[in-house]
Amino acid sequence: MATIVGTGDFKYRIVEDWAKLPDGWSFKEVGAVGVDGNDNVYVFNRGDHPMMVFDRSGTFLRSWGEGEYPRAHGVHMGPDESIYLTDDGGHFVRKCRLDNGKVLLELGVPGKPAPYMSGEPFHRCTHTALAPNGDIYVSDGYGNARVHKYSPNGKLLMSWGEPGTDPGQFNIVHNICSDADGWVYVADRENHRVQVFDGKGKYEAQWNNLHRPCGLYMHNTRNPVCYIGELGPVMGVNRNSPNLGPRVSIVDHQGKLLSRFGDAHAGTAPTAFLGPHGLAVDSRGDLYVGEVSWTQWPQFFDTPRPAHIRSLQKYEKVQ
Repeated sequence: MATIVGTGDFKYRIVEDWAKLPDGWSFKEVGAVGVDGNDNVYVFNRGDHPMMVFDRSGTFLRSWGEGEYPRAHGVHMGPDESIYLTDDGGHFVRKCRLDNGKVLLELGVPGKPAPYMSGEPFHRCTHTALAPNGDIYVSDGYGNARVHKYSPNGKLLMSWGEPGTDPGQFNIVHNICSDADGWVYVADRENHRVQVFDGKGKYEAQWNNLHRPCGLYMHNTRNPVCYIGELGPVMGVNRNSPNLGPRVSIVDHQGKLLSRFGDAHAGTAPTAFLGPHGLAVDSRGDLYVGEVSWTQWPQFFDTPRPAHIRSLQKYEKVQ
């Protein structure tokens, strides 16, 4: 029988071994996932073929980006048959064509990070989102504590944020989304919260009761549902503590919990997670979760990594 996870209106049937990779290919691990208007799935991964594309049944369609992306991190689907890719190892964001990866716009200088915590773009940027008018938000990231806002043609308009724990401050700004009303949602990972801003960086609210929120996904609608991948504890003194993740939580536009799933501890069972890092939802409500399992393994276990660790799973919504 199929395994069902989730609760309420957000129950899912686990589809194991969904992606049918070419022989000898591997994701290594998956930084992010996106879905286009035809429900094709774009898997931005850290293997030898950074972008792999599949149809909704998991059949491999094509790959691109070989040798061009040092460390895949973020995906945002554009409205014009484009995809925005954020590479934290390369310190850049690229807007690309969906079919062949041709670069249409590049933000940042590949291989040349801004000084650490300088506030200047970019030092290990993490994710990208689009405002309703096409402005581009970039979360930045590991070596900065900033959100940068660009015009659609790549002109830097403004930035906000600084290191800290107060409202409007960040401790690893790890992901970003925007809704149809222009609100901006930022995963402030090591402050264990999602912060909500207006389009000019004015702090409005925060969602708590999260543990290291890492991946964010929401439809560009009014009052959207938000899907959150939460990383688990990694300190030696608490990594075996239950009920802290890794897990997926689904909340409404005010942060109210609607559904949550994942085993009490990190693991490789179909119902468990190691590092839910990138999420996407297709037109039928099916959920795709990419995991940075290779990176997370030594955080949880003292044994050597297996030759293969699951890093992508499909969750088919139960209608």
